[in-house]
Amino acid sequence: MVMRIENDALGAVEIPDGVWWGPQTERSRHNFAVGPLMPLPVIRALIEIKRAAATVHGRDGSLPTTIADSIVQVASGLLTFNDHDLRAQFPLRVYQTGSGTQTNMNVNEVIAHQASQAAGTTVLANDHVNQGQSSNDTFPTAMHMAAYAAMGRLINVVQHTLSTLKTQEQLYRHTVKLGRTHLQDATPITFGQEVSGWRATLEQDVHTLTQARDQLRALPLGGTAVGTGLNTTTSTTKAIISQLISDSGVAYTSMPNKFHGLSAHTELTNAHGAVKTLATDLLKIANDIRFLASGPRGGYGELTIPANEPGSSIMPGKVNPTQAEALTMIATRVMGNDVTISVANSQGNFEMNVYKPVIIAALLESVELLSGGLDQFNRLLLTGMTANADHMRAAVDGSLMTVTALSPHIGYEVSARIAQQALRDGTTLRAAALASGKVTAAQFDEWTNPLRMTRVDD
Repeated sequence: MVMRIENDALGAVEIPDGVWWGPQTERSRHNFAVGPLMPLPVIRALIEIKRAAATVHGRDGSLPTTIADSIVQVASGLLTFNDHDLRAQFPLRVYQTGSGTQTNMNVNEVIAHQASQAAGTTVLANDHVNQGQSSNDTFPTAMHMAAYAAMGRLINVVQHTLSTLKTQEQLYRHTVKLGRTHLQDATPITFGQEVSGWRATLEQDVHTLTQARDQLRALPLGGTAVGTGLNTTTSTTKAIISQLISDSGVAYTSMPNKFHGLSAHTELTNAHGAVKTLATDLLKIANDIRFLASGPRGGYGELTIPANEPGSSIMPGKVNPTQAEALTMIATRVMGNDVTISVANSQGNFEMNVYKPVIIAALLESVELLSGGLDQFNRLLLTGMTANADHMRAAVDGSLMTVTALSPHIGYEVSARIAQQALRDGTTLRAAALASGKVTAAQFDEWTNPLRMTRVDD
């Protein structure tokens, strides 16, 4: 392999000829070779920051126009790259320095290398591309930007799922089934009502996700090394954020206290907390559906779900709730990531939290997994799910818990004795009630009408 020699503050470094990065990136490649690669949304956000900064510095004259224009040109070009081509120049790992400095320098070096060719003069990674910045404020700013965009995609997926649930809710508005509490028979509900509970749960999640996402619009840019803003100015930071707003269309704001922005990642932790809550709710919903679809002969059998693939390598004709299984596994991963982020956020020492890369990597993984997993769950399971109305009604008819409707008329104790007698004798509740002499046939049929008991039309 042909190599070239470049120097940094520690000395000479051999770099493969043809790559665009410089010595600090090359050192990191060898010193930190374990774990996943830095998420590309973070790289893209850093490139956006460099472009906005160069635009402002060129405009105010603090960077020569030729250099500023070349940085903007190269950064804009990089942002058009597909993921495969972009990754070729950004090879660093998540598990590196906790400030993300090496990834910040990777971006600086790549832009400087290409901008030098575009400008026909030397463009320096630290002095020009990183002018007025520190990894300590650019990296957490990129974290917020990447998380904000990712959470927007997740919210859209949840909203599409809500649309499916609303359709199911209306379709089965009057389909009576047995309610269950404590895994035991309870009073009747309609399947539409059951679905409405899932729908309302996800609506609350959308509300919480949106609130948490809005917190991420506050950027710690301008804090530089320790939050004081050394080597930049408030007006420059304001101008760069304005440029980011113009470039992205996102209403970013300047975080009022940069010491907080560098040393704690409360907003990101809150955001993932909302993502984790969504995961717990989806786990509950997916479990409900796969249990209600269990069978077809030995389970609840109340739902039929699509047969997307053979369910068994040995049992012909078996259909498994694979989409529910995939989503629930994703949910457990998200819960684990929440522990990682919570611990990492607690470890900010003095003016710097040095767990930044793992926080954003875990958050983006959670959001990506849930977005993809919920999308396929919606498309491949929910939209094709059907209720077995006759089976649902049969469970209601055989239930003893419709006795609850008798209680206001004949009293709790008498009603309980009727239910217990029906259970002992193996008869229907109706037969036991009539045998008790406490209820006439007309009264029983009027008081225990299952659909009326659901109060669905009240």
